[in-house]
This record gives sequence, C-alpha cells and structure tokens, in this order.
Amino acid sequence: MYDDTCRFLAENFSADFASWLMGESITMTELQPSELLLDPIRADAMILLQSDDVILHIEFQTLPKEEIPFRMLDYRVRGHRRYKGKLMLQVVIYLKPTTSELAYQTSYMLERTRHEFDVIRLWEQPASVFLQYPGLIPFAVLGQTANPAETLRQATQVVDQIEDPTTQANLMAASAILAGLRLEQDMIYQLVRRDIMQESVIYRSIQEEAEAKKQREIAINFLRNGVSVEMVALGTGLSVEEVQQLQQRIDESASH
Repeated sequence: MYDDTCRFLAENFSADFASWLMGESITMTELQPSELLLDPIRADAMILLQSDDVILHIEFQTLPKEEIPFRMLDYRVRGHRRYKGKLMLQVVIYLKPTTSELAYQTSYMLERTRHEFDVIRLWEQPASVFLQYPGLIPFAVLGQTANPAETLRQATQVVDQIEDPTTQANLMAASAILAGLRLEQDMIYQLVRRDIMQESVIYRSIQEEAEAKKQREIAINFLRNGVSVEMVALGTGLSVEEVQQLQQRIDESASH
C-alpha cells in the first residue's frame, strides 16, 4: 500500500520530485524496469524516471533491508549498460523512523569495487519542505515535526486549495495513506476529507486490491477443503487461471 502510493506520486509528479532531489524542475518519463532487464517482482518499491540526460532511480522503503546497497550497484551497472550517455541519480528514501545502521548506509563495497548512493530519512527532513510542492505534500506528515497531526492538518489545507479535483482527490488520499505510518486511523479520518479522498485513483485501487485479497483468501480456504477449481472460481468471481495459480501455490507449499 505504501509502496504503491509512493510510486504513484513519483510517476505523476515527476517534476516535483526532480525539484526536490535534483534541484531542477524537469518533467520526466517513467522507465520500465524491463528496459534494464530487471525482474518486475524486485521493482515493487522502485521507480525509474528519465529525461534526456539523466535517470532518477528512487527506492522507497518503509524499513531498511540488507540487500538494498547491492541492488543500487546492480541497477547502476544495468543503467550504464543500457544508457551509457546518461547520468544516474540514485536515492533510497526511508519512510519510517528506525535506529538501524542500514538506514545510514550510503555505499556498497565488494573487494575493490565501491558504489555510492544517496539516502534520505524523511523523519530528518523539515516537514515544511514537502508543503512547497504538490506532489510531495503527502510526505509532510512523515517529516521532522513535533506534532504530526497538526502537520497533516496543514497538508490537507494546502491540498484543499488545489483547483483540479482529480489532483486534489489523489493527494488527499495519498496523504491519508502515508499518515498511517505515524498516526492512528481515527485521527487521520478526523483530519482528512474522506468525501474527496474516495474519488481518488489511489483509494479505489486500494479498495479493489483489498477486495481481491479477501476473495483470494476465501478461494484458498475452499481449495484446502477439497473444493474443485471450477467451483471456487464460480463462487469467488476469480478466473479459473487465478484459482489454478492459487492451487499451485498450495501444492508447492505442501511439498516443502
């Protein structure tokens, strides 16, 4: 949920991210991971944006992972192989406060090879920075602030001033979702206008994914109790192919 929200913001407000991370407002286009021969499964929290001269590689992480530094080197080498004339700016953005040393690691070393990348810990960034750019407003509540609830209120006030209803709805929903990393849901719903949020692409996508997850869980229970693939598909609304995939996962799990 958090990864999808961050990716949506980076894809749809690329100029705002470029202003923040590169110091220059450049509208960038999305670069598909497949162009670097990357497995899409590994790219859930990653966004690749490109202009004529530079590739912006952003990794959004809720908490640190040991494999991140090597992945940065891996992506950089792949980017150089595919686009030798382009610079690549790589940034790992940590969303949730942690004391882990991994969140402070800005390089990867392998024998004589050393690769460096940038790291941003949102809780160390002034919340006011994010209120300057529409696409960054949802990150304000995760910034450096003594009162996250008040910061979220300020963020929603800024969003309320946006004239385009689609943009307003998407930013309101993104603000509410990311605030879940720092505030209780009851507090969030007191501060965020749900009538606007529910009109957003992000909100509808999450609702649909939640419903699909529920249907998959029901299907798995049926399959484990011996119900046929065809009957499970009929009862849950999932396709026969989707149910067959779930059955395969159950069989593989049982064989291990």
